[in-house]
Amino acid sequence: MGRSSSHRIRLDVYLEVGAKRVFACAVDWPGWCRSGPDEAAALQALLDYGPRYAAVVRSARLGFEAPTRVEALRVVERLRGNATTDFGALGLIPSCDRAGANVAECRRFEKVIRAGWRVLDAARKRATGKSLHKGPRGGGRELDGIVGHVIDADGGHLAAVGWKLRSAGTLADRVDQTRSAIIEALSASARGEIPASGPRGGSRWPVRFFARRVAWHTIAHAWEIERRVA
Repeated sequence: MGRSSSHRIRLDVYLEVGAKRVFACAVDWPGWCRSGPDEAAALQALLDYGPRYAAVVRSARLGFEAPTRVEALRVVERLRGNATTDFGALGLIPSCDRAGANVAECRRFEKVIRAGWRVLDAARKRATGKSLHKGPRGGGRELDGIVGHVIDADGGHLAAVGWKLRSAGTLADRVDQTRSAIIEALSASARGEIPASGPRGGSRWPVRFFARRVAWHTIAHAWEIERRVA
């Protein structure tokens, strides 16, 4: 008998290696990023969350299939992490994200990001009216606080890619406004309308890293809600 397709999967991964934390991120799948105290733990965490990521992007119909062996994850780049890495966030732009992205690629990013929004919204709906488990020291945001944090962070993501956000009103209003701005930024990037440098010469995030960071942060907090309400 032939080997199953899951045994033939090979996925490129890059590592962001900090002093205390390592992130493992799938090159071609924005949002599929997990961390651990060392490289082996980060790669294992990425593998373990493969089926959960598959459930996230299933609605996008992009053909993602989770690998079943850590050997399927091929490390193609290692980045020296920084304080942001050790704090628990993606802090460095891999070389694979510095290439431009055409219209078709930006539409693919949009599908992944929208799939993440659907999972976050579903998790929020299931958790409404329930208490979220606290951390070992009693920490952790409440439900609306998590959603607000995601929106606030997306405002920073938009600024980093060079897109202005005008957000006001209720939390629901801000969610809608921010998500619309993200889609607009992706479309403008695909059309080449956002310069690589700002008006004062500072470098902006390339659109690939923008999509990766938005998707990762959204999905990570959707999984946080699911974990804390379980």
